[in-house]
Amino acid sequence: MTKYAIRRLLIAVPTLLLISVVVFTVLALAPGDPLSQFAASPELPPEVRANIRKQFGLDDPIYVRYTKWLGSFVRSDWGFSFASRSPAIGLIQQRLPTTLWVVGSAYLIAVLIAIPLGVTTSARQYSLYDHIATGLSFAGFSLPTFFTGVLLIIIFSVQLHLLPMVYDQQVTDPVSWLKQAIMPVTVLALFEGATLNRYVRASMLDNLNQDYARTAWAKGLAERSIIVRHVLRNALVPVVTLVGLQLPTVFTGAVVTEQIFRVPGIGSLLIASIQNSDTPVIMSIIMVFSILVVLATLIADLLYGVLDPRVRYG
Repeated sequence: MTKYAIRRLLIAVPTLLLISVVVFTVLALAPGDPLSQFAASPELPPEVRANIRKQFGLDDPIYVRYTKWLGSFVRSDWGFSFASRSPAIGLIQQRLPTTLWVVGSAYLIAVLIAIPLGVTTSARQYSLYDHIATGLSFAGFSLPTFFTGVLLIIIFSVQLHLLPMVYDQQVTDPVSWLKQAIMPVTVLALFEGATLNRYVRASMLDNLNQDYARTAWAKGLAERSIIVRHVLRNALVPVVTLVGLQLPTVFTGAVVTEQIFRVPGIGSLLIASIQNSDTPVIMSIIMVFSILVVLATLIADLLYGVLDPRVRYG
């Protein structure tokens, strides 16, 4: 398994390089640049504007700028934010824990809810409980996170005055800190939990109709033993794939959710950087997201061997 993990990490390197090339090229070809507003000031003489752009390498060809950026990125020099005049790596280190806390808590809650719910609804197919749970899952999957977020703000912040509508990073009281995280975590957990529940239920139903499950029923084994010890383990194999592949959508939803609740995380930093054409920060954030997704996919692949003994890593 160690050799397989190392091989997968080596394969991930060209994948990350390709992502960086595509994103850097798109940002370079997009209208505007980090110094467009500053350099376009009428108070600056044309020669000063030209010197500013030359100093930051904005007039170099794209491949030259990319080569310089890649070399600096590998050396952990991710450039400076043109908006805040701060190192990009420092801004990300400051905000990444908040995003990981919100996203990680939401995804953990989603998995803890979706798997038991999918198992119980598949065991009680077409019952009233199954219809209610499936209907709620479709509602949670269909409603976008920005709608759910605004709805929760109206109910719990505006009407009931129970939860703060804005996330305050300066809060030190544990109770207040948890209260302000309830709504953003709930928004992401509802969406991801509803999605996962549908796949868990479908995978369970598919395995319940397999020959090995029928044989277990014919032997007179207890229902709990059949579902938990036999069917669930096989049903989780495709679900693990989905959990790994859904991580990008969690971060995408986090970008919107952080804007709604003013969570000082990576998502809000990404939006602000795009508005300011802050290329170094944008590239750094996208690469951090890409690395996290690659690692999550690798963990999902390694879990196959735990869930399915037939899987062997050469």
